[in-house]
Amino acid sequence: MAENAVEDEETAAETGRESREPCWRGREVGLAPLDVDDAELMHRWRSDPVAAHEIGIWPRPLSGLRERIERYIDNQDRDDFVVLLPDSTPIGHIALADQDIADGTADVHLMLAPEYRGQGYGTDALDALVDLAFGELPLHRLQAITHSDNTAALATLEKSGFLREGVRRSACLHRGRRHDLAVLSLLRPEWEELARPRSWDL
Repeated sequence: MAENAVEDEETAAETGRESREPCWRGREVGLAPLDVDDAELMHRWRSDPVAAHEIGIWPRPLSGLRERIERYIDNQDRDDFVVLLPDSTPIGHIALADQDIADGTADVHLMLAPEYRGQGYGTDALDALVDLAFGELPLHRLQAITHSDNTAALATLEKSGFLREGVRRSACLHRGRRHDLAVLSLLRPEWEELARPRSWDL
């Protein structure tokens, strides 16, 4: 029995996976609180060229990202999670940021590891986060902003019920040219009308 436990720990170390219990669940994924020890994973995901282009970021030092995660954890206006598969494999980061409890608003952020995109995990994680925002928090409006040509992100948001409400023209400078930003939102009454199981019903 002890030998099996040691083998499991060694396998987890080799694959970069450790057993962690989600605090919230979707259909196939779980959400676990982001920890400072997740900095290396986040750094790898953010360094992916596709993510860097779509999100509009550039490589930063790992030490700086670790400090940023520490600020995230201490910030009472945001909730950050690692997206986990059932075997505890971490596959992405999702967050409710800039929460304004008085106005009932928050921004949604999502980033998946390259090898797990296009498999429905993003929609699953986003549905779970939305259920947390409207089922456990007194939020009324969720907002997401992405490049207007980020078709993958737009498709994921729309599958989760977000509606396009406008474009911030030429609002982002990235790779030497200006980009329009699409603004999408989901309101509590719209979430209530979604014909899908909620996280607590799964």
